[in-house]
Amino acid sequence: MPKINLPIGNGFYESDSLPISAQQCVNWYVNAPQTQGALSQETLFGCPGISQLLTTGIIESANRGAHVKAGKPYFLNGTTLYRVDSSFDTDGNEVFNTVELGEIPGDERVSMADNGTQLMILVPGGNGYIIDESAGTVFQQITDAGFTANGAPQIVSFVDSFFVCTTDTKKFIKSDANDGLSWSALDFGSAESDPDNLVSLHVHNNKLYLAGSETIEEHQNVGAGGFPFQRTGFFIDKGCFAPFSMISANNTFMWIGGGTNESPAIWALSGNAAQKISTTAIDSALQDYTQQEIQQAFAYSYAQNGAYFVGFSLPTATFEYNTVTGRWNERKSQIINSKGLTETIRWRVNSIVTAYNKVLCGDSQDGRIGSVEVDTYTEYGSEIIRTMATQPFADLGNALAVSELEATFESGVGDFTTENPQVRLSTSVDGKTFNNEINRSIGKIGEYFKRAVWYKLGRFPRFAVFKFVMSDPVKPVFIKLEANIRSGRRGN
Repeated sequence: MPKINLPIGNGFYESDSLPISAQQCVNWYVNAPQTQGALSQETLFGCPGISQLLTTGIIESANRGAHVKAGKPYFLNGTTLYRVDSSFDTDGNEVFNTVELGEIPGDERVSMADNGTQLMILVPGGNGYIIDESAGTVFQQITDAGFTANGAPQIVSFVDSFFVCTTDTKKFIKSDANDGLSWSALDFGSAESDPDNLVSLHVHNNKLYLAGSETIEEHQNVGAGGFPFQRTGFFIDKGCFAPFSMISANNTFMWIGGGTNESPAIWALSGNAAQKISTTAIDSALQDYTQQEIQQAFAYSYAQNGAYFVGFSLPTATFEYNTVTGRWNERKSQIINSKGLTETIRWRVNSIVTAYNKVLCGDSQDGRIGSVEVDTYTEYGSEIIRTMATQPFADLGNALAVSELEATFESGVGDFTTENPQVRLSTSVDGKTFNNEINRSIGKIGEYFKRAVWYKLGRFPRFAVFKFVMSDPVKPVFIKLEANIRSGRRGN
């Protein structure tokens, strides 16, 4: 009986009813080779690991936000703002160090923006800070009365020489041109398409999008006397539910939100309308969170090796969207908790920036600053558990017998630390419970023709689900899945 190809590139889709679909794609992402001559048209690559670049302290120094100004990355870890500098030693090796710039009280996430000279950090609720390094480092809190005259500022962005902030009074305010320390009580506007609360704002194509809880309204600098930002007449009938979830990606922007009386979903601006990019499985997962938990969500984006990722992190889960393939995957991390036990959490990254030709990240657990790297297969030395569960395979309700299953991985990837890397298979007849794992090697050093094959996997009364788990710190590439499957008559 000839083997048949089974799809592995569907990404994450765990249905409310697991027999419908129990697809997992954890710490893998779908890669689509851009050639018709590839061995497989949909493969899985392992999500990159994290190596430590620097550390700024212990758990109290968990990251609260990051930003890049003039090519240099800034991280707020704990209450201290750091700049990361790069230099080269006498041997030509790149060396990184941190420079402390000032103290910003609190533990909440912050927003940051810059005008090329000044960096502004805004703590939601009204405390704003300006760092100006043009003539030596000057760190100042914004004390101008105009800054809080129209309510407590919440989120900051920058457009057309102005820092622009939302407030908690349905108004948005702007600074003086190129001066984040100077604000006028008369420089304010409002989103008027709908009387909903102002949640966030975003700049896209040099236009300002004011995001309420039910609608998003476009404004533009028209250069008129008085307050320069005016409505363009364009609005989106979907609001924003999480102020830190608005993110630019793939020549558009995305956010977590919805319309009036709608549950949360993930949207992208597409032309003159909002397009839902989340699947019903993602929507169902979002609906399991409380309103307060949704408000804590944040977004990130980065690109590596031709893949463009947009991630949405919630208190207990991270969902990642690849804009090249349009497929979703999950990110999870393993940590040692305060009781000394291994715990699985959402991806531990709290912020991502690109600088010095590296993807740098702040951490949710402590003050480390990491480098996200495709050829690193651990996170700060901790294992990355990669899980892929297939769609259910069925034949019109007939029983199935699987005599042979072969998973093709890039083989021979063992090294002197992990001499004989393994992949583990378990199967399910209901999508809910899986049997004991069966290991196969994917090849020691140089074993490039090693094959991972399982025989006589048994009978499946209605459908079969296959789950693969890999945790060894070696190069992870899942190329294709093939099987010999014999169908039986109903009831056999």
